Amino acid sequence: MGSLIRLNSSHKVHFLFVFLKIFQEGIILALQELWGNKLRTFLSLLGITIGIFCVISVLSVIDSFQQGLVKSFDKVGSNVLHISKESWDFQKISTNWWKYIRRPYPNYREFTALQNKVQSADAFNIRAFKGGQKFQHKNTYVQNGFILGTNYDFARMFDLEIEYGRYFTQEEMQTGRNSILLGPVVAETLFPSAAYAVGKEIKHQGRKLKVIGVIKKEGESILGNNFDEATIVPYNYFRKYFNINSKRLTQIISARAKDGVSLDEMREEIRGVMRGQRYLKPKQEDNFEINHLSLLTGMIDNVFNIVTLAGFLIGFFAILVGGFGIANIMFVSVKERTRFIGIKKSLGAKRIYILLEFLTESIILTILGGLFGLGVVYLLLFLGNRFIDSFELFMSYENAFWGILISVVIGVIAGFIPAFVASRLDPVEAMRS
Repeated sequence: MGSLIRLNSSHKVHFLFVFLKIFQEGIILALQELWGNKLRTFLSLLGITIGIFCVISVLSVIDSFQQGLVKSFDKVGSNVLHISKESWDFQKISTNWWKYIRRPYPNYREFTALQNKVQSADAFNIRAFKGGQKFQHKNTYVQNGFILGTNYDFARMFDLEIEYGRYFTQEEMQTGRNSILLGPVVAETLFPSAAYAVGKEIKHQGRKLKVIGVIKKEGESILGNNFDEATIVPYNYFRKYFNINSKRLTQIISARAKDGVSLDEMREEIRGVMRGQRYLKPKQEDNFEINHLSLLTGMIDNVFNIVTLAGFLIGFFAILVGGFGIANIMFVSVKERTRFIGIKKSLGAKRIYILLEFLTESIILTILGGLFGLGVVYLLLFLGNRFIDSFELFMSYENAFWGILISVVIGVIAGFIPAFVASRLDPVEAMRS
């Protein structure tokens, strides 16, 4: 029994040694093939490279986008509902755009009613926007800026960070004091530096506003929630100088759910209060929308599903062409080395070793093509990050692994038949060729 175990162990060690030797020779032969027939091998590997590039680049962009989306969700809050006149579902808008245009925006009266009556929310925010504004400090101007009037809960709901200075106090918000927060782009335009702006005064429509803080720079965001170019004032200041009942004034109300309260529960409670404020009859449809960011992500997912399918189809056909190219190389390689195969078999080489030798060579070639494809993806993602600020492009280890795995599978499929043909050659006939 002990001798049998030693025999099995020695066979395993021998097979492992032979396999490593074959693997080493496969790498050498694959590199020799690549070097000896540069153009032919390059054109054959090009299909594998393009296929891996198409598949992995699409997967990497989608992963990068989804991670950026998650970060944007964390910034805005996934437990927040937004009451507006239009839906964030663009398919609805495209088919019923006239209905949405005629609707009124939410107003301050509805905001106070929601604050008093909705028990499932722990914070409410109202935001009024006005574009085309001019801001001045001495002889420096900002043209076509936009001003945002909001209440105290704005910072809590949108996780607003102040880089210089401070946020509004409750008293400043309630009294509508002439205080203003500047986005970093506005501050750097009006002043020598953003930090220099704090404590200074700027003019807006002939009125002086004291700068109490500068918002921390965020850069572009996937969801567009960016206040880098904004100016923020208390809502009670805003309503003194702008007609908040104007149909042209954009206003949005947002509500954040309490811990343990579902969005569906809060949505129904908000819906009931809003219908009551607008005196809608039971059979009348809502003339407002309660939106959630999932509506935007749902549409984006549909677009990326199409992009993913297109990328996989292009990648599949490119890999298919590349696979035929690799098979062609291997058949040529078998033909060129038929005599050496006969010599090896006459010296005692088993069929499995011949098969593994050519199969390993095929796999090495496809892995080289896959690595070239991954290298192109990495290079383009690196360059893309220099032009895209809304999210970071990256290639995960998982996607790189899938790229190599696909290459190995194609190598096995493309190289198996040539390797099998080589292993079945008759030694005598092979040596005579």
